[in-house]
Amino acid sequence: MNVLRFCAASLVALTLTISASAFAHDPSEKVTILQDQMLKNAPGKKALMIEVDYKPGQSSIAHKHDGTAMAYVLEGEITSQVKGEKEVTYKTGEFWYEAAGSEHLVSKNASATKPAKLLVFMVLSPDEKVLIPLKN
Repeated sequence: MNVLRFCAASLVALTLTISASAFAHDPSEKVTILQDQMLKNAPGKKALMIEVDYKPGQSSIAHKHDGTAMAYVLEGEITSQVKGEKEVTYKTGEFWYEAAGSEHLVSKNASATKPAKLLVFMVLSPDEKVLIPLKN
């Protein structure tokens, strides 16, 4: 009976350790599509509205977007840098624009202790990718 309790307790402890480490090292920001709509006044283009949630200290991989992007900080502070421009930290209520094809070198939560959230509005063709990882 004691052996069974020990085995069960060990299994629970191992499961919690694996689960905790999976959450602690989650490299990807959470992206939620809020709207995805074809545009009647711009044939062949769609508008995409997404919410991007960053955990404390979390960042996106270096990437580019096929479409035009406009970002607005809903919560916290976001540090962003587009190739050829300075790195800037935007606070809640601030926003920026990225032209189609811009290389987004830095996109990260500026805080190591608080979450951050972005609202992103994009215009792109239905076959264009929202995010294309940059090669090192």
